[in-house]
This record gives sequence, structure tokens and C-alpha cells, in this order.
Amino acid sequence: MAKAQIGSVNEYFASQPKAAQAALTRVRRIIRKAIPDADEAISYGIPAFRRNGRVVLYLAGWKAHYSLYPSSRALDLAFKDDLAPYKLSHKGTIRFPLSEPVPVKLIERIAKFRAKESDEEWMG
Repeated sequence: MAKAQIGSVNEYFASQPKAAQAALTRVRRIIRKAIPDADEAISYGIPAFRRNGRVVLYLAGWKAHYSLYPSSRALDLAFKDDLAPYKLSHKGTIRFPLSEPVPVKLIERIAKFRAKESDEEWMG
């Protein structure tokens, strides 16, 4: 049987484990505050925040963590010390454990950094 299509960010959040829902909602608010002109969408089955038609950040929930994508080499270097406690993947994923408080200021700074980085890519 085919998996149901997720049509909105709210539907995505509702489909997540209860433990992830609160963290995802909080991270969503942080990103929307940091990038107020971003549009929300579902892309690749997960929430995406877009500006100028380009995805700035993706957000996904899991059983024991939530993730932000993509993390670029420049972002990894700029936030090296701040990201040290978190698991990073070579594919640009930053994992934040659900067992810890949401790092509000760090996520806000990451969102703003990605928006600036996306603008620079878009401008050429």
C-alpha cells in the first residue's frame, strides 16, 4: 500500500511522533522569525523553507532527533564550535537530539546564515 502524500507542514508535523512534534513546532517558529519572508512547502516529503524559489532549509523529525538540511561546508566551518555537540553527516545534515532543549539562538543563526548563503548563490 502506498504511503499517503503529505500536503502541508501542519500535516507533516501531525504525522510525527509526539516527542518530535513540540520540537518541530518550536524550530518552525524560530526559522519563521529568522527568515520572515520564507515560504513554507513540502519538498521531498519534508518541510522546506524557500526564498526566491530556492530552498533555504529543510526540517525533518525522527524518533530520537530532528534534523536541519542542508549544511554547507561554509556553514560547518562558521559554526564549528557551536555544532561540535551535534551529529553532522557528510550529506549536509545536522541532527539535534529530542532529549535536549532546542538551541534557539543557534538555529536562528543557522537560518539567517543559510538565507544569506542562498541569496549569494541566487545572485551569482
